[in-house]
Amino acid sequence: MRPILYIAITNHGFGHATRAAAVAAEIQRLCPDVLLILVTTAPRWLLEGYISGDFILRPRAYDIGVIQSDSITMDQAATVKKLQELKARQVSIIASEVNFIKQNRVGLILADLPPLAAAIAKAADIPCYMMSNFGWDFIYQAWQEELPEFGEIVEWIQACFAQCDRLFRLPLHEPMSAFPHITDVGFTGGTPQYSPDQLKQALNLTAPKEQTVLLTFGGLGLEQIPYQNLEQFADWQFFTFDRNAPNLPNLIKLSSPEYRPVDVMPLCYCMISKPGYSTFSEACRQNLPIISITRDDFAEAPVLLRATQSYVSHRILQPAEFFTGTWEFLHEPLTLPFQPQGIVADGNHDIAQAILGFFNTP
Repeated sequence: MRPILYIAITNHGFGHATRAAAVAAEIQRLCPDVLLILVTTAPRWLLEGYISGDFILRPRAYDIGVIQSDSITMDQAATVKKLQELKARQVSIIASEVNFIKQNRVGLILADLPPLAAAIAKAADIPCYMMSNFGWDFIYQAWQEELPEFGEIVEWIQACFAQCDRLFRLPLHEPMSAFPHITDVGFTGGTPQYSPDQLKQALNLTAPKEQTVLLTFGGLGLEQIPYQNLEQFADWQFFTFDRNAPNLPNLIKLSSPEYRPVDVMPLCYCMISKPGYSTFSEACRQNLPIISITRDDFAEAPVLLRATQSYVSHRILQPAEFFTGTWEFLHEPLTLPFQPQGIVADGNHDIAQAILGFFNTP
């Protein structure tokens, strides 16, 4: 029978979608016959930027992530309310998905990282594999003191995760102790689809690599980026995917899906970003230095920042240095990796091989 893989992606930003799509693309490359069903609210154009072949898009959301107005502003009260509503509807959500899974003869679920995916798999009597560097219980647990309602949500999520058959734990991770079976893998992400020379010609680039910077703040963007600081770097070149960015002579606005952040990374001296696994992972795969602002209100951020400092050159900024400073840090040397480690960039392949190994087992 044709292998049919149901990939459930968390409903939060673009990072989970791109890293899951990168793995899906590797699965499809190794086994073109596999049927991919991507279950996500992410737009098709984003997924097609990673997956070149056919796939079925099932627009469903059965987790929340965090409700945000931009890439760093979170609404915890609205998040817990939506989670409570989701928990109350879980029986009908599971029943609907089990029916779909059986009708379409799905053999395996790969989830990044909706907790309900494990419960759906159990009800459908098929295995559930998951992939991530953190669990949503880790994020919500940090908010329990301020909003005790998260306590019940954390217990619910951990009970779901306990039903997962195998977790592929990505680098830059928290312990993820709710999962009973853990396999550590390497970095995941996309690979540049253009050569540096192709991009230099297509984008008419003149600045040297040492004066070229990528600005990227996730799919939700960040309204308060102080673009006026770029005027002090007239001989530098900056890339952004922010469609609302001002028109400046040294700012190139790139459009998706023609280009992705990973496509321009080889041209850059460094990347300025907020903490996010997918962006950090692709930067590590390209050995690109990272300049990042801190985020004290999101539990994954300190884990990412600490771990990343062992892989690539870096600078960690306090928010004031980024939002109200003059960006003099670009003239200062970066900090070398604290404990240099080899960057294991085969996460896509390892997960894909394990998925196909499951389908090939009699």
